[in-house]
Amino acid sequence: MNLFYDPWPWYISGPLIALVMFVLLYLGKQFGMSSNLRTACSALGAGKAADFFKFDWRTQRWNLMVVLGAIIGGFIASNFMSDNIVTINPDVAQQLADDYNITSANQAYLPTEIFSMENIAQPKNILILLIGGLLVGFGARYAGGCTSGHAISGLSNLQLPSLIAVVGFFIGGLVMIHLIYPLIF
Repeated sequence: MNLFYDPWPWYISGPLIALVMFVLLYLGKQFGMSSNLRTACSALGAGKAADFFKFDWRTQRWNLMVVLGAIIGGFIASNFMSDNIVTINPDVAQQLADDYNITSANQAYLPTEIFSMENIAQPKNILILLIGGLLVGFGARYAGGCTSGHAISGLSNLQLPSLIAVVGFFIGGLVMIHLIYPLIF
């Protein structure tokens, strides 16, 4: 059972992801999670309100099943197959404690200083989460896909826009963590 409880090393999970991508390419399908929001909205009738949602969503039913499987699999893994603790580098844990007063690293899946019920209900945190969610949602739609869609699917299809998007994601992440994050926290 440890095979299922422990994280899989890169040399197993990486080739499995590549195998899935080859099968999808062979079947003429393109994998992407963020495009499922458009599919779900179209299936629920949003095409009546906006032309963007007017397309044959039935051709994307298989991708909706991927999302459903990810949700169910994530729930099972989180609740029944892990201790919900992510072990991070001790130096990073120390820096989080010193710089941001986050002392729950290596003790909780999410930092309780930010995501506990009493902290998440604070107006500042609600505002940060709302703005962050809007930016991520808008960014994924504007970029034509999310980070995993571009990095896994787009790059495996040798798409130049995906390469540009992935480089932009990395630059944005570096700017966020080194310039903006210290100002927020």
